[in-house]
Amino acid sequence: MNILGLNAGPDLVFEDASDSGLAYSHDSAAVLVQNGRVTAGIEEERLNRIKHSPKAPVQAIRFCLEQGGIGMEDVDYIAFYLSFEKMKSELEKTRSGIQRYIRHAFDYEFPSERIVFINHQLAHAMSTYAMSGIERALVFSVDGSGDGISGMLLSADNRQMTPLHELPRANSLGDFYERIIQFLGYKRFDEYKVMGLAPYGDPSVYRALFKTFYSLLPGGNYRIHVQTSLLFELVPPRKKSEPFTQQHKDIAAALQEALEEILFHIVAHYQKVTGHDYLCLAGGVAHNCTANGKLLYSGLFKDIFVQPAAHDAGAALGAALCVHYEQCPDDPYLPLEHLYWGTDIGDEDAIRETLSQWDTFLEWEHLGDRVTQRTAELLADGHVIGWVQGRSEFGPRALGNRSIIADPRPEENKEIINAMVKMREGYRPFAPSVLEEKAAEYFELPGHASSFPYMIFVLNVNESKRKLLGAVTHVDGTARIQTVSQQTNPRYWSLIHAFEALTGVPIVLNTSFNNNVEPIVNSVTDAIVCYLTTKLHELVIGDYLIRKKVVAQEAILQLYPKLPPYAVLRQKSGIGANGTMETDAEIGVNYSERHSVSISAQVFRLLAQADGSRSLHQLIAAAHGKDDLVNRSFASEIHALWSRRLVELSPVVYEGIQRIEANEKESIVS
Repeated sequence: MNILGLNAGPDLVFEDASDSGLAYSHDSAAVLVQNGRVTAGIEEERLNRIKHSPKAPVQAIRFCLEQGGIGMEDVDYIAFYLSFEKMKSELEKTRSGIQRYIRHAFDYEFPSERIVFINHQLAHAMSTYAMSGIERALVFSVDGSGDGISGMLLSADNRQMTPLHELPRANSLGDFYERIIQFLGYKRFDEYKVMGLAPYGDPSVYRALFKTFYSLLPGGNYRIHVQTSLLFELVPPRKKSEPFTQQHKDIAAALQEALEEILFHIVAHYQKVTGHDYLCLAGGVAHNCTANGKLLYSGLFKDIFVQPAAHDAGAALGAALCVHYEQCPDDPYLPLEHLYWGTDIGDEDAIRETLSQWDTFLEWEHLGDRVTQRTAELLADGHVIGWVQGRSEFGPRALGNRSIIADPRPEENKEIINAMVKMREGYRPFAPSVLEEKAAEYFELPGHASSFPYMIFVLNVNESKRKLLGAVTHVDGTARIQTVSQQTNPRYWSLIHAFEALTGVPIVLNTSFNNNVEPIVNSVTDAIVCYLTTKLHELVIGDYLIRKKVVAQEAILQLYPKLPPYAVLRQKSGIGANGTMETDAEIGVNYSERHSVSISAQVFRLLAQADGSRSLHQLIAAAHGKDDLVNRSFASEIHALWSRRLVELSPVVYEGIQRIEANEKESIVS
């Protein structure tokens, strides 16, 4: 039985955002479940390079089919993460939309009756319960919204989930959190940033105000009634990129405390009603790792399982599992073992072939079995390294296969990494990866739990170790830990073990390998581009240790430019300051108007001709001749756009790309 689970937007990557009811979709993904076991799973963002991609998961589907060794015609069912129970008019539109992009990408007319729609909250619930390894549990899906509600509580026993209560959309905890973070200058998908800011604040300052934003009611019920106007009367809202005042930090702390109080109120009641000793969590709110840790420490439950891809990408997994177990009810549930379900970096020859294409910019050595020892030595010497191994991780966390790693001890490493690559707020903590068997020596592990492999719980760092672990201990003495098992990731375990032999510390700092404008790197090429456009010291891919060569910035003019399929060139005319008509040029994206960047008229004209068949040198020379000053100017501007992933640069000609894309667009139009 081959089940393809989807979370999907309606538009192909080169299409403008549509007015479909699914236009609000995000985190598109595909998961292939074969005979009850996950064969492959990947978010479309890793492949099309759009953060939280709202696009149809065509590349993700293609990857899943390849991993499963099947064609589209071999898929028994497509399971979709929404059922449209309260908006039936969207169901047929969505079914037709899925058939449209399947037809486009695979030249196959997928039978409409084999496209199955699963209730959003049930998909979340199944994704956590079926993979928890727990027989009896309280199951809680909690997010912004899905199928007209914002959460669902269920009692699970012997593979049967019985709904207990639905959280109405008006009481959405996800929406509650999002409304307040907008006051702090943030937007959707920035919730985790505010979670990291909260420990710098004092929740008592605005506790009384936040108590007016919600009411706790009998029976585990509650009501949300936020009046943000009251905040405006007390505190100036923060604009994006403005510094945080202590008042803003106190608001973040009060918000986090309020969310935790409501969550405790709900689960404490339903724990008492059901008598369950275990809790399974999913949904976007379940990514609040701080709340998860406090629930675990509370002792309300013997243990808590959080589906690590708890957001909507994980609903694709849950949808596929729902359909599989409907069709094969006697198949056993298979507990989650790891999340390395994505693309593989390839064998040593494939890695070397890609590196060779970039030999103007890179030098490398093949270390073989010595790679973990040499990397550990560099980490101990203060180096910050991109670490790329095996198959990529499903979900929002880098778990040792697509990571940036560093020494967890020096507190200044936080600032160093931010300056090098992340370009993010300095208050945000980095995570520790610790050998599973040594975790209790450094962290306060609740109850009998010893394994925390998915960075989904914030736990206390042992007080005696907080000063030692300066780079990964947050201001409140906590850390979002990942325990590393020798069984599930032997190479990453060996690296940390080698670092321990050198330093006495069985921990490395781990953060996702990406800059601040792109998703986590996926391929060898992604890793190379991120490395070349940041200040990381070294890059390790497979058994290769890679370093940058010292080259002038103009060296990038040897590369072949091409616009990503989602990029759009625009010209806007208007009256300038002196009263004359002026034309401004910019480059943006087809899925949002918020990501446009002004560019010079010269670069606009160059990019309008960039189809991957001619190098930047060739394009510039044709228009401007061989002027060194012009070359330097172009190199600087193009490099900035490359760093923002608004231009693709390749060391080789993009053979046939333009023809293929033209044919794809023509087939859609026709």
